[in-house]
Amino acid sequence: MSWTTADIPSLDGKVTVVTGANGGLGLETARALAGAGATVVMAARNPEKTEQAVQDIRGSVPDARLEVVPTDLSSLASVESAAGQIASSHDSIDLLVNNAGIMGISESKTADGFETQFGVNHLGHWALTSRLLPQLLAAPAARVVTVTSTAHHLGRSPDPGNPHLHGRYKPWTAYYQSKLANFHFGIGLQHKLEAAGAPASSLIAHPGLSDTNLQTVSVEQSDGEPLQKFFLWLAHRTGMSPADGALPQLRAATDPNAHGGEFYAPRYMNTGPPVRRPILRKVGMDKAIDRLWAISERETGLTVEPAAVMGAATA
Repeated sequence: MSWTTADIPSLDGKVTVVTGANGGLGLETARALAGAGATVVMAARNPEKTEQAVQDIRGSVPDARLEVVPTDLSSLASVESAAGQIASSHDSIDLLVNNAGIMGISESKTADGFETQFGVNHLGHWALTSRLLPQLLAAPAARVVTVTSTAHHLGRSPDPGNPHLHGRYKPWTAYYQSKLANFHFGIGLQHKLEAAGAPASSLIAHPGLSDTNLQTVSVEQSDGEPLQKFFLWLAHRTGMSPADGALPQLRAATDPNAHGGEFYAPRYMNTGPPVRRPILRKVGMDKAIDRLWAISERETGLTVEPAAVMGAATA
């Protein structure tokens, strides 16, 4: 039988954090986690939209335990503030879903001068994971789920000398790069957790083709480029609903039989029920992950090193 939200075990007493929880896949992920009894920290950028999402969830889950924390992944200062607020309320975190993302937009920079797609999709989540790592490692068996895309297969690892694609920016090249970074981050984090003997795991997921606001924003922020318009049309015509698109990340986040380092995706690549998929890109992956770690540390000034966090906790 296909895995559905009915298979999510009780999450009563669990604390979960979902980025981009005010729409699309993030909203449906937050709804399902709240429906299973979890406290859901909705880390999202737009306060008005997030409040509408809260009311939406409470319409179907009246007793939902929801907390709103303003989080702008395009700003390291905002991420620091958000992580501090979350950590002040929760000594431990059982689940972090790195879900938020943007796609195929025209060239722009974040508040910190990063190329926006790499900055939001990867570096913002890197920073949030780094700052919440002590709380994640304080939980008995935390999970970090990072959402990538089918497009990661088309990506190239960032050039250490030009990760922000200065002088050679193309919207889809930048998107593919950021999604490959998500993929490598999820795998690399699992390697780090295993090496440290940490009581936590990292998994990756992709939603296939889902009809969410992602495509609409892509058209709006790319001056209506033809390929962006095509993906919007395709998502409307053949994409899964946001609720179905969220199933791979929900399975990675909650299935008791899921394990660190696994990759969950729709059965038929872009559609279908969530299943565990093989990780195909293995040649040169370790070196690519090492480069990503070095770039991310340099750009953000933050590390993602479970061994160091665990050592500091026991010192």
